[in-house]
Formats: sequence, C-alpha cells, structure tokens
Amino acid sequence: MTDDPKTLVSTEWLAKHLKDPDLRVLDCSWYLPADGRDPKAEYNEAHIPGARFFDIDDISDGRSSLPHMAPPVEKFMSRLRAMGVGDGHQVVVYDGAGILSAPRVWWLFKLMGQENVAVLDGGLPKWLAEDRPTEDMPPIPRDRHMTVRFQNNLVRDVTQVAHASKLGTPQIVDARPAERFRGEAPEPREGLRAGHIPKSRNVPFATLLNDDQTLKPVDEIRAVFEAAGIDLDEPVVTSCGSGVTAAILALALERIGHDDWSLYDGSWSEWGMFPTVPVATGDA
Repeated sequence: MTDDPKTLVSTEWLAKHLKDPDLRVLDCSWYLPADGRDPKAEYNEAHIPGARFFDIDDISDGRSSLPHMAPPVEKFMSRLRAMGVGDGHQVVVYDGAGILSAPRVWWLFKLMGQENVAVLDGGLPKWLAEDRPTEDMPPIPRDRHMTVRFQNNLVRDVTQVAHASKLGTPQIVDARPAERFRGEAPEPREGLRAGHIPKSRNVPFATLLNDDQTLKPVDEIRAVFEAAGIDLDEPVVTSCGSGVTAAILALALERIGHDDWSLYDGSWSEWGMFPTVPVATGDA
C-alpha cells in the first residue's frame, strides 16, 4: 500500500508520525443501534495516543430530521476548534470497525475544504492486532483556528439525485449490501421503503475491503467498480443508508484517481422515506 496523507495511511505511517506536533488523530467510531456498541465508551476505555473523539451524530445538522447530516460550516469550525484541530494540521481519522465510519469524517473534512486528512487503513483493530500503544485519557486540546472553504461539488441533495436518476447521469452507486439494494432485506431504520434509486448501481462497501478490513489495492478497487458496470471515466454520486458507508466508495474512488464524485448526504434515509420519488427493486 502507498501511504497518502490526503486519502489513506498505514498503521506503520501513523506510528512513525504519532509524535509530530501538527498531527491530529480522531476516533470517528460509529455504529448502528443493532450493533450494540457504544463508541464513546470504547474510546474512553482505549484509543490511539492523542486521539480526540469525533461524534458523528453530534457534529451534524441539528435542524434536520435525517440522521447525522453534514453540519453547518460554523458548527463544524467551532467544534473542531474546541477539539484543537485547525489550519496546518495533518489529520488522521480512524474507527473501531476497521474501515466503516472514518471515511465519513474524511469526507466532511474535504467538504469543508480541508485537504490534509487521511483514513487509517484497518483502523483500531489493525492497530491493536499489531500491539501498538493505546491510552484511556483524552488529550488536553488547545484552540486552533480553522479556515473553511465549503466544497459544494462534493455533496448532492434529493433533487439533484432525482434528476440524475431520471437522466442516468451522473452515475449513482449504492454502497448498501446487495439484499437491501434489491429490496429483499428490511432497512435497519423504521419507516423506509425497500429497494433502491432507479438506475443506480450496487457496489456493497464490503466488496472494497480485505478480510482484515483494510482497503483493497488500487487495481482490485478498479475491478470491483467496473464489474458493477461503473464507467470510471464518468462522474459518480455515492449513496448508502444514511451517508456513512457511501464515503467508503468516495474514498475508494479517490484512491484510484477518480476525483469526479459527490456524496448523496440524505441517502436512503431520505429517499426511502419520500413517497413521491420512485423506488426500484431487484437488480435493475
């Protein structure tokens, strides 16, 4: 694997740079209620030295009825400043599943115009498997100013996605498991219809990961997208259940040099709730 401080870094890279004065590490763990895991409690018990806890549900748009939508610029700036994260920092984000929710925070940083942010490949499980150090005390942060330049091109709303669905462009790629995409398995959130956005394609996020929850090599990532019928010369909108695992697809696209992508923030939590937008089932 090639380390890239703008996309993905290895546990070896992080261990080497852990004491760098301008490095900031964020534990971005998040789970569905059915997982029965408490990410904040797990962080308090053990985290990578110096890591701050980034609460995806808290650092979000509190005005929206949808789960963990991207926060207003001012809220993101103030919360990160209070965490001691700002201009001039190299940020590394990780989660307790390997690669699950950390790419969502990587996307949020990119959305806010922050480029120097990378996901830890394999996350905390790989770090622990290698007997690397942890601690149970949070660091004492010092305020750091953050300059935000919101990147509208990295996010899409339901109107834009409905337009893409009708026209067939840009391509919509759904990160949910195949059974949910086809409408054969119930959604984990109540009140949502089963199925997928018409004309969307399915690349279950797990197909982009190795058994140890690290991201697959570049050539294998490219093969997974192409096998799903994705034209990697054309723009892509990524989607999922609530905008979390869609960011894994975005990270994978960025790794293979495909930078013409955006993320549907509302994802199926929004689309599956609206009775006025069409739903497709099966593989079509």
